[in-house]
Order: sequence, then structure tokens, then C-alpha cells
Amino acid sequence: MMNIHFVTLFPEMFDGVLNESMMKKAQDMNAVTFQFTNFRDYSTNKHKKVDDYPYGGGAGMVLKPEPLFEAVRAIEAKTNKKPRILLMCPQGERFTQRKAEELAAEEELIFLCGHYEGYDERIREHLVTDELSLGDFVLTGGELAAMTMTDSIVRLLPEVLGNRESHEDDSFSTGLLEHPQYTRPASYDGMDVPDILLSGDHAKIERWRTYESLKRTYERRPDLLETYSFSEEEKEMLDDIQRASKND
Repeated sequence: MMNIHFVTLFPEMFDGVLNESMMKKAQDMNAVTFQFTNFRDYSTNKHKKVDDYPYGGGAGMVLKPEPLFEAVRAIEAKTNKKPRILLMCPQGERFTQRKAEELAAEEELIFLCGHYEGYDERIREHLVTDELSLGDFVLTGGELAAMTMTDSIVRLLPEVLGNRESHEDDSFSTGLLEHPQYTRPASYDGMDVPDILLSGDHAKIERWRTYESLKRTYERRPDLLETYSFSEEEKEMLDDIQRASKND
């Protein structure tokens, strides 16, 4: 079982997301537990303040080190484990499917969800193991990022999706974007499913899917191809896709 801890000032924000759909299913089947720690409870300030003005001046407020350090120490004391400690931060490493797969192998995760202008640098240097970002934009706090990453991680746990292939073919799991998908009816309002998908020839269908996956990646996310390991057949497919693109 995976245990995920959220260190946050707003634990109530998580209710709607983590208690519905796949996240609820994962809890019901004992694949994961979610626990919440309000780090304001660990403030040493008589007014329970968790932030203060930055040394040297500047706009905004900075999260103090004591509440976050003490909150994490309390969690570690209960679990008797050394978890991965994930800091939600726009300066962090871009979160990817590969990172989700890596973290899905862990037993214990702690998400640190900050607010205000930033973190005391000692939190980065001496407390966390990973700084993670959803992208090149800024959120009001780390809760939404933590929930998004949690969804991505938990769905990869064994049996949560019910069919292992459900996530193995996801976009980014193979290094490419996922191929187009179709379902019944075969024809709707003049729009038809490609004949090859109705052929029953699984080898041709698999080749079509690989081709379309490469094509979609080339058109929408060509940067992914820079690090992709091509088979000889895939190289030939990409050459064909590039030629067709130049002739359009």
C-alpha cells in the first residue's frame, strides 16, 4: 500500500478530488491512503503565523522553516520511514509521466503545498528530496499541483485501473502521444471509423496505431521525438510522415 501525506494549510481543498472516481476506488481497494497535516499546527508563533517578511526586503511573504520541518518530522516519526518529500514549486523539475512512474514505485510520499511568495531556502536545501512543477506558470498554492500529480501517480498503482494496458498505452508512457481511438457506431453522421480498425487484422492495426502515434507526435509535440528510441520500422514511418507533411 502507498501512503501519501499532504502538508497544507487547506486540507479541505482535497475532499472533492480525492474522494471521487479513481482516487476513491484506489482507497476502497486499499491501494493508497491519503493523510493530511496542517503545518499551521506546528507554528511556534503565538498567533500561529507560518510566514514572515524576507530578509533584505522585497514584496510578499516567505514561508518560515520551522512549521514545515516540524510537520515532516512528525510524519516521519509516525511512519518510521524516510519518505520522498515533494515540494510543489514553479522553479522545480517539470512533472512528467516518467516521474509519475518513478514515484508510483514508492511506499511513502509527502507533498509540501506552499502559499505566499515562496519558501525559506533552508526548506529546499535541507528538507525536500524533489522540487516539482506542473509547468511554466504560477498557482496561488501547491494544492492543485499536488492533487494533479497524485492522480497521475495513483492511477499507475497495480490493479487500480483494472487493466494494466490501460496506462501502458497512455500518451507519454511509450514516449509518444497516444494514437487516435474510436468506438461504436462505425459510422455516425457521415463520419466513419477507419476501415483498418474494422478489419480484424491485428498486425495491420498495430502498425496503423504506431504510424498514427508517430504522426500525431510529429505534428503536435515534435520535441518528444528528440529523445525517442526509434526502431528501424518507426524510422521508415517517420520519413514517410515527414515527406507527406512537406507535400501538403
